[in-house]
Amino acid sequence: MKIEWTESAPRKIQTFAGADRPRENPDLEDLLTSGDVDHIAEIFETPLTGSYNWNYTIQDDRIKKLYDLGKQLNWDPEMDIDWDRPWPEIDEDAQADMMNLRDYPPYMALSEERRKEFWLHMNAWSLSQFLHGEQGALLVASQLCSCAPTLNAKLYAGSQTFDEARHVEVFNKYLQQRLGMMYPVNTHLKSILDKILTDRRWDMKFIGMQIVIEGLALSAFNTTRETTPDPVLKDVVYLVTRDEARHVTFGVNYLEQFVHSLPQEEKEARAQFAYEACVVSRERLVATDVFAYFGWDVEDARQRVLDGFVMATFRNLLFQRVVPNLKRIGLMTDRIRPKFEELGILEYENLATDGDINWAALERPLDTDEAQSYEQSMLAEFAKEHEQQEAEQASSSAA
Repeated sequence: MKIEWTESAPRKIQTFAGADRPRENPDLEDLLTSGDVDHIAEIFETPLTGSYNWNYTIQDDRIKKLYDLGKQLNWDPEMDIDWDRPWPEIDEDAQADMMNLRDYPPYMALSEERRKEFWLHMNAWSLSQFLHGEQGALLVASQLCSCAPTLNAKLYAGSQTFDEARHVEVFNKYLQQRLGMMYPVNTHLKSILDKILTDRRWDMKFIGMQIVIEGLALSAFNTTRETTPDPVLKDVVYLVTRDEARHVTFGVNYLEQFVHSLPQEEKEARAQFAYEACVVSRERLVATDVFAYFGWDVEDARQRVLDGFVMATFRNLLFQRVVPNLKRIGLMTDRIRPKFEELGILEYENLATDGDINWAALERPLDTDEAQSYEQSMLAEFAKEHEQQEAEQASSSAA
């Protein structure tokens, strides 16, 4: 077994032979292939302080019930997903509309073959970030087994660690076998994972991972499920989302009492951390690495995508779970509220939180057919609002 130790994450694209989806141009430059080395590892150091818990009484029935659901609803990527389904037709014009690229000169200059390759890269980039985020969640959950102060939290962290291992497995398989390509971790995502993993405070790990990253992931997975034409990916994100919903619910319920017991200055420090995590997370949504690979002006392309209706709406919709959950646990302080207002996401603070547990939703049996029949409501709503916005702009121009 060969291991290469590196001081930072590799910045090269990986490709994999034998993927289900044929690639129009597999001869990518500057690749990191499996022939180079068996394993590439980056060291991080953390002043983690672990704790035993000698009181074996389960003190919170809600957490115990969430833990029990995790045991009951395990799934296997090899058995519960049909990986052999064919690739669907991709509506590239619709994709371009969603990303605000329809009339963008660098995109319009691409040949039909290069456009197909572009959308393959875009999908690979997005799914790669899911994979890297899940590895971060795996590492954080394993830390929580040691440093969480109560028995019920340790047990739940143990079950979550297994969930996250399964998520790494399923996204890795999808990227290697379905797409045949993997992008490196986005630098913004990497920075927040580093901060969470190396912080000595156990509750910062809960806030960063359970509330912010996994709250955002839930929204991103739901959008992916509604917009992807690939039935295999629909099943993947459906099953992962079921697990993540429990994780976020656990985080809100577990942190609520603890945060309210902290002195105000410690609350403010955690509120600032959550805000900074949200700011960084907004930036990780743009596939600048793909723009660079295709030789575009990265900042120009980034701004073009961000100015699009769908991306602007999507970036905000991601925070529909995070913002009310932060308020629920006591981290939407008077000092931090104006900063969230500047981001344009404070409007979500009074929406429903994951602290009010929807047991019926969490307990329903596994059913991947549900993912296939799921109505594409968000996409339809995007299209409706987009048409309305265009009509308003046309009316304004005519006036």
